[in-house]
Amino acid sequence: MNHIVLYEPEIPQNTGNIMRTCVATNTRLHLIKPLGFQLDDKNVKRSGVNYIDKLEYQVYENFEEFKQQNPGIYYYFTRYGRKPHTSFDYKNEEKNELYFIFGKESTGIPKEILKENLDHCMRIPMSNQVRALNVSNSVAIVIYEVLRQQNYNDLWMEEPHKGRDYLEKD
Repeated sequence: MNHIVLYEPEIPQNTGNIMRTCVATNTRLHLIKPLGFQLDDKNVKRSGVNYIDKLEYQVYENFEEFKQQNPGIYYYFTRYGRKPHTSFDYKNEEKNELYFIFGKESTGIPKEILKENLDHCMRIPMSNQVRALNVSNSVAIVIYEVLRQQNYNDLWMEEPHKGRDYLEKD
């Protein structure tokens, strides 16, 4: 299974968007405190719309608690990473749990954590005109690259509600 990890997220709308992306991709969400909002915040609910009840997520008091409870392969996203996110093989033939860790909007993942994991620090390539992309956009870019490499697992390739032939019907 794939996992998205938000290290001390600050903006409820970003987390709400990420919640929706996690439901859409059958990805589990992990939130590491402190959070910059209440999980029942109306902004989180608005961004996640009516999908939050389908979300698998867990909240942790700190990064150490998260690590103790979640063995697997960790990937860290940082603007200081030297490898593009597409340079890793996520096919995961050994069926390890894969964790994609994104830092808080204002300061990212602490340098101490990144320094211990340089081989798994990466960035999404972009121009030199911006420091970083919005975290919810970054999560979507990354999880869809992971899923592309995994042949989209069991995701639907057709629209499930109006049917396969919707565009062809009058």
